[in-house]
Amino acid sequence: MALRARRLGLPETHLPVLPEIRLEAILAQLAEMKPEVAVIDSIQTVYSEALTSAPGSVAQVRECAAQLTRHAKQTGTAIILVGHVTKEGAIAGPRVLEHIVDTVLYFEGDTGSSFRLVRAFKNRFGAVNEIGVFAMTEKGLKGVSNPSAIFLSRHGEPVPGSCVLVTQEGTRPLLVEIQALVDASHAPSPRRLSVGLEQNRLAMLLAVLHRHAGIACFDQDVFVNAVGGVKISEPAADLAVLAAIVSSLRSQPLPDKLVMFGEVGLAGEIRPVQRGQERLKEAAKLGFTQPSCRPPTSPSRKLPGWRFMRCSGWTRRSDCSGTAERTEVSSPSGRRLPCCGRTS
Repeated sequence: MALRARRLGLPETHLPVLPEIRLEAILAQLAEMKPEVAVIDSIQTVYSEALTSAPGSVAQVRECAAQLTRHAKQTGTAIILVGHVTKEGAIAGPRVLEHIVDTVLYFEGDTGSSFRLVRAFKNRFGAVNEIGVFAMTEKGLKGVSNPSAIFLSRHGEPVPGSCVLVTQEGTRPLLVEIQALVDASHAPSPRRLSVGLEQNRLAMLLAVLHRHAGIACFDQDVFVNAVGGVKISEPAADLAVLAAIVSSLRSQPLPDKLVMFGEVGLAGEIRPVQRGQERLKEAAKLGFTQPSCRPPTSPSRKLPGWRFMRCSGWTRRSDCSGTAERTEVSSPSGRRLPCCGRTS
């Protein structure tokens, strides 16, 4: 710890460290020193003499966590319990620890990326699904003031298979680039792979695309990725995923100032999503001027320089030349909006 503190350039302040895993000794020190914040690293190594089971067992973790929680509520000391996680990213062992504490925070991030996410899965003092974005630097973790910028790739020019989505993480809107790659399959069973998105929802969207838009991908490998290692679980990503898939299949790039969000139903309709106003404002901050969304999510006042693509569903229409079939998004007024290429 001393070496890490010197590397991070932390001030030489008095930081008490107790190398102890016995619960009774830890509680005695907390009662004597009365700190404002205490960190227990890790709760799976702490044991109580009142129990005969080994440290890390269900009984030990439950008893130690319960007594530390009781001490925190009686004295006002904020206690942070660090828990081990499995390879899948879940807390190791039974979920008794999550039921006892007030807040559960997960420290996530791709090993190849310098950014880390702190995500709240349980919070008795506020909203859940909130995230904090931090950058790993030589001086430690630094907060990222504009997290949307790290989830967007910087292309010199528009490329096929890329679409910008405005997703909602708790109360914070984020702009995330959705990338899709559609390629001919040389195997009996084409692959369907999604990173950061739900696998089953991708299969459902491909079925909707075939049924209502006439675009078949049964002989194509479909790969979908959310840039930056972010995980998206809300259905508002449906429209952006379909647009990226069609863009890759047709080798047609989408407009560089286009953002999309909307839920796609099994009947081919596009449904509005919550917090549409906040999503549009976040997109405007980063210079996007061409949103595509359901009409109820459009702002009540016009934004300067914006061109809205209001869409309500997917339809199928043959091209005027008769040589190709083009998928379009239909508007409530009956005007056809192609999902690939620029519109007026």
